Amino acid sequence: MNPPCAVCQPGYNPAVNRRQFLQRTGACAAARPALAQARAPRDTAIDFRYSPLSWQTAYCFPDDRHKSLVGERGDLRYGHPGPGRGIDYFPLTVEFALSGMETGHVARQQLEAPGVPIVYTRIDHTEAFFELTTFATHEPGEGRVDNVMVEIRPRSRGLVRAAPLVSIRSRREVVLKGNAAHLESETGPLLMLADMPLTRRSDTGQGIVLSGPVSRAAADQPHRCFLRFPQEGQDLDRLKAGLAEPERLLAGSRRFWREWRPFGGAVDWSLAGRHGEFLMACARNILQAREVRDGRLTFQVGPTVYRGLWVVDGHFILEAARYLGHDAEAQQGLEATWARQDAEGSIFAGGGREHWKDTGIAMFTLVRQAELSRDWNYFRKMTPEVLRAVRYLAGMRDRGKRENSANGRYGILARGFGDGGMGGIRSEFTNTLWVLAGLRAVTEAAGRLRLPEYEDARRFHDELRSACFQAMRAEMRRHPAGFDYLPMLMKEDPQWSAAEEWDRPRPQNAQWALSQAIYPGLVFERNDPVVQGHTALMQAVTQEDIPAETGWLPHEGVWNYNAAFAAHVYLWAGLADRARSTFTGFLNHATPLYCWREEQPLRGSLLNGYVGDMPHNWASAECVLYLRHMLALEDGPALRLLPGIGDSELDAGEPYAATESPTRFGRVSVRLEPLARNGGWRLEFARRQGPAPGSVALPRALGSLALAGLSGAGFRPSGDTIQVAPDAASWSAIWR
Repeated sequence: MNPPCAVCQPGYNPAVNRRQFLQRTGACAAARPALAQARAPRDTAIDFRYSPLSWQTAYCFPDDRHKSLVGERGDLRYGHPGPGRGIDYFPLTVEFALSGMETGHVARQQLEAPGVPIVYTRIDHTEAFFELTTFATHEPGEGRVDNVMVEIRPRSRGLVRAAPLVSIRSRREVVLKGNAAHLESETGPLLMLADMPLTRRSDTGQGIVLSGPVSRAAADQPHRCFLRFPQEGQDLDRLKAGLAEPERLLAGSRRFWREWRPFGGAVDWSLAGRHGEFLMACARNILQAREVRDGRLTFQVGPTVYRGLWVVDGHFILEAARYLGHDAEAQQGLEATWARQDAEGSIFAGGGREHWKDTGIAMFTLVRQAELSRDWNYFRKMTPEVLRAVRYLAGMRDRGKRENSANGRYGILARGFGDGGMGGIRSEFTNTLWVLAGLRAVTEAAGRLRLPEYEDARRFHDELRSACFQAMRAEMRRHPAGFDYLPMLMKEDPQWSAAEEWDRPRPQNAQWALSQAIYPGLVFERNDPVVQGHTALMQAVTQEDIPAETGWLPHEGVWNYNAAFAAHVYLWAGLADRARSTFTGFLNHATPLYCWREEQPLRGSLLNGYVGDMPHNWASAECVLYLRHMLALEDGPALRLLPGIGDSELDAGEPYAATESPTRFGRVSVRLEPLARNGGWRLEFARRQGPAPGSVALPRALGSLALAGLSGAGFRPSGDTIQVAPDAASWSAIWR
């Protein structure tokens, strides 16, 4: 029986080698109609059921400036110029096919393993199929090269004859020279070299179709060919020898990734099942997108339209980097953010100059990075820059007062760019909410550090908070489902009065900033009507297990990683089941190669395309953050342990562990493992040097299990939690 694929069989570990992949047949595709019967309950199965139908995956190295991408058909995508061009603008693409009447269809595509971006693609024809093995190399003496191995095999016959095709579409002229294609002219850079003779079959105007020779292919003797794509302008002589050694090159790439460690320093993780797979893949996604910019390692959002620094995305990516143990690199990323401050005190990046919130977010990031590093020297050093930023934001409040707008009348920041689906300069809340979070963070930190220079900042925070809360009470709206909620767009905006309901704002549009002001911003108490309205709204608009129509696709679309924002709010609010189902929905919108497009259509939509970069690493970061927070969640002065662990996490019977994970209370180690005898689970907790939390809580019930004992620390029951002595450095608990 053929092994199942990751798409068709939930729970199957897709770590494969090329031989195993090539041995598989079309059984996977044939089994898909029975998918529903094979699934676990919808609220627990992670099976990629909402994967986009079009995608791309990075297979380059960490910190690689050559952001090589492979599409869902095994096509290579090169040269995206970055922000300012569409998501499909690739000056060079290379596609692979077979000659003949039919266009092949993709039977499957997968990674060798979540941490090994060797990409296997199988494309089926009626009488034959071919597999592509795509991987990067950086061999001594060769430099950086992309490689594609092609194998053709029969399906129903014992023997077939087939001719492989290579289509090169370029915005520059392609000139064929011998067995290699060059760009521009015969003296231009080498584009490709192959181990078979290629002849020009046709010219598409923007490129050419090259045909290999007609060859025999049998089940036990497939037709094989190998193509190489130099990335550093190498000449033919440097790469020619490697054409005869595809297996050696593949083994070298595999060895690099098998030896690569996604975690830095003393940090380590061990998570069960799909959660562990996603953790490994997301760490890889983040580091593949990173590169050196202006002398600093810069954590970038993606490899194409978001190849650069965004302040809000960067906050969460830098926090994830700390959770993965990349401390020095995260500090470089923080400095890269603050290096963008201008003479006025403002900080802007990819969001544009009306993104007033970026300055507040940069302040929030400064504090969070100091908390996680337990080093406040950089925060102290940056005091003049922070106070200049505060004065700039106070000026934006004063500018608002001079406007003839609701923002000015309320006394909050001037009208600005909402983002996350809210375009233009509008009367809105997103900028003020994030600035409140930033001001709260820096003023509370300054208070703990006894820095008197922040008194004006504290006063500004208090004034802005009072004004914003009054404005929010006045701007609440009634939802048709019978609850009150706060829209991010104010009532005076003329779009609310559009003649067609279709053209009016969605209530959930741009709620991203409110989610983050709730958590991690901690601008609100749990029982605040704004929080209650927000959680009710996110539940009311859920489709495909995640909040829908929250972003730039206002009709029949989903902003994938926005689901993780909502899941964090649910987790913080104590709605663990809702957090779990929403986070699972988020994972199920990834591709089987463990990455996300920013936005995609709902499955039944007839309206939309795709929005944003891919792999989108704010999504990768949110995945890492939630996986840590389901084990250990910092809630202001409180540390909440295992808030996201329930029966569905325990069902796998495998440990969940995070070792030396940074928190504002020092590094903590959490290990939850099944007991060998008598069933049950044990939690081992340890905290290294740092300020003691105000409280440490863990659940009395862990799924269907009840706390059976706790040793090593004093404790007391409190409702549905156990309060553990917060100054205890290590202890253990058992549930049965």
